[in-house]
Amino acid sequence: MEAATAPEAALRPTLKVKEASPADADGPQASPRRGTGSPLSQLLPPIEEHPKIWLPRALRQTYIRKVGDTVNLLIPFQGKPKPQAIWTRDGCALDTSRVSVRNGERDSILFIREAQRADSGRYQLSVQLGGLEATATIDILVIERPGPPQSIKLVDVWGSSATLEWTPPQDTGNAALLGYTVQKADTKSGLWFTVLERCRRASCTVPNLIVGNSYAFRVFAENQCGLSENAPVTADLAHIQKAATVYRTEGFAQRDFSEAPKFTQPLADCTTVMGYDTQLFCCVRASPKPKIFWLKNKMDIQGNPKYRALTHLGICSLEIRKPGPFDGGIYTCKAVNPLGEASVDCRVDVKAPN
Repeated sequence: MEAATAPEAALRPTLKVKEASPADADGPQASPRRGTGSPLSQLLPPIEEHPKIWLPRALRQTYIRKVGDTVNLLIPFQGKPKPQAIWTRDGCALDTSRVSVRNGERDSILFIREAQRADSGRYQLSVQLGGLEATATIDILVIERPGPPQSIKLVDVWGSSATLEWTPPQDTGNAALLGYTVQKADTKSGLWFTVLERCRRASCTVPNLIVGNSYAFRVFAENQCGLSENAPVTADLAHIQKAATVYRTEGFAQRDFSEAPKFTQPLADCTTVMGYDTQLFCCVRASPKPKIFWLKNKMDIQGNPKYRALTHLGICSLEIRKPGPFDGGIYTCKAVNPLGEASVDCRVDVKAPN
């Protein structure tokens, strides 16, 4: 069997024999050689079962309750005849106005209706029978929510991040702090969102804030009972400003798009029927925009009401309205700009209807 460790040995019930006091030695009952027929042996019943305490496993470590909870501990013990059970707290008698004790034949109950932090301490149960005694120790800790951090301030803002610092709370709720919860709220919505939980340090950096928004921050302290009921809020807002953008234009050489007229689509020869309108098409490219001339058999036909010439986006068209027998011939489209000129021809034949 392995040897018990020091903490386990301290929590186990112990049995000890009371030492005889000097007063016990004065009377005739203290004589070690008294016979079976002595008056003392006739008054005290024989011990059939030594006192012993059965401490539940859950009570072998610190018993933690929240403020306002009920403490109801039932501790079984043994001993025959019925032993005397005595409770003490930190070596002193219990406050009967707050703690109730009921001792039965085989158990003792410690009851606190509404626990308060002042009820925390080391409670000891002593079971005595004759000169024998068994003891058990129970550590009770009553905790509550911690107080809020004392203050919080905005240390720095850069880019889309903000740095915060705060001071720990004065009251930790009689328990160790588990950390801090940091929340943010933008001034547009006013809603609080948690950005960090159980932060162990009293400072943090909040990243990924939205450019153009202003933020307030608050911090809660947290222990085993939960978060503090309120939290301090930063006095200053964190304004996340958009960084100034500098545009640099790289120099480039201007390209000269000047070009002499050039026909990309020539006129096509066609045969038409007298009395039916006919259209001629061609395409030209030039810069600057060229001036277009139409010729028939090398004669300028500009201004002739029988013809309608149009030019749009480099597409040149000539409409011959109801051609007659004498409208056949060679048609020319000529484009001219300061860089040069170009022309295309086509033949138009007019035939009589069948």
